[in-house]
Amino acid sequence: MKPYDRILLEHGGGGLLSNELISKIFLPMLKNPLLEELHDGAVFEAEGSRFCFTTDSFVVQPRFFPGGDIGSLAVHGTVNDIAMCGGIPLALSAGFILEEGFPMEELERVVRSMADAARSAGVVVATGDTKVVPRGGADGLFINTSGIGIVRYGSPLSVRSIRPGDAVLINGPIGDHGAAILSARGQLGFSSAIRSDSAPLNGLVETILAASPDIHCMRDATRGGLGAILAEIAGQSGMRITIRQTAIPVRSEVRGICEILGFDPLFLANEGRMALFCAGGAAEEILGVMRRHPLGGDAALVGMVAEDRRGRVIMETLVGGSREIDLPTGELVPRIC
Repeated sequence: MKPYDRILLEHGGGGLLSNELISKIFLPMLKNPLLEELHDGAVFEAEGSRFCFTTDSFVVQPRFFPGGDIGSLAVHGTVNDIAMCGGIPLALSAGFILEEGFPMEELERVVRSMADAARSAGVVVATGDTKVVPRGGADGLFINTSGIGIVRYGSPLSVRSIRPGDAVLINGPIGDHGAAILSARGQLGFSSAIRSDSAPLNGLVETILAASPDIHCMRDATRGGLGAILAEIAGQSGMRITIRQTAIPVRSEVRGICEILGFDPLFLANEGRMALFCAGGAAEEILGVMRRHPLGGDAALVGMVAEDRRGRVIMETLVGGSREIDLPTGELVPRIC
């Protein structure tokens, strides 16, 4: 018998089981050079230009939360995946799976939010599809979005481009989205003013790429949080990533929630945060550029890359020790995006 003969919620959490699902089922059967990059999207050439293509699905619960909703989240998530490939978003598609009986007023609210988010990100929803399933066939509303962008950055943004001596930067405090979802679900037992960090990162990324030729890799830290993203990158690159706990920005409200509930902010989801790998000598210049942008005001240098065939993440802790950061084995907050 296989270790898991049924899909678990944890298979969608961005951690160890998600990684196994990809490596043991999807990747072997769908294997091709574009998919093997295991990036947020695929970069390919056509007619003398480079393009990137990505797709994502959104099932967040609740559909409306402090700082956003499923409509704006769908746009932001797809635009950000394009941006992480170094792409300038050109157009999105939107597929809606609706359950019979879903309130028309709520659908209008979601679509209006999606339209506003697309305008803000400078992208159009160019095509779409709608399916309705019988009552009980879906949890109200699911959205799938795909996006295409054009890539003009000269160097490939890939795990393969990461080198020893690279710096690891993030553009702001981590864990806000996960904490906001917990708050919206009433799981905290008290009120909270925390808002999701959901935002389109393409403007910030375009500014960074225009300022420096020394960017090597970017990933947005969504499901599984910053910890999962770094663990994946370390494993794929065969490098050691050393991060400093004292350097990672976490809002006091998020830290307090984590202490009460026994969570680690490293593994709480984000929807407007990215990890950026760049040449160590260019880190301060890039940090300056990030901090001048509204979505990078609290950017920080959180770690460095060194050679290590084991491919692991080591965190230097607050008390002066160190611990290895692995892919999470479960899902802290299900239905997070």
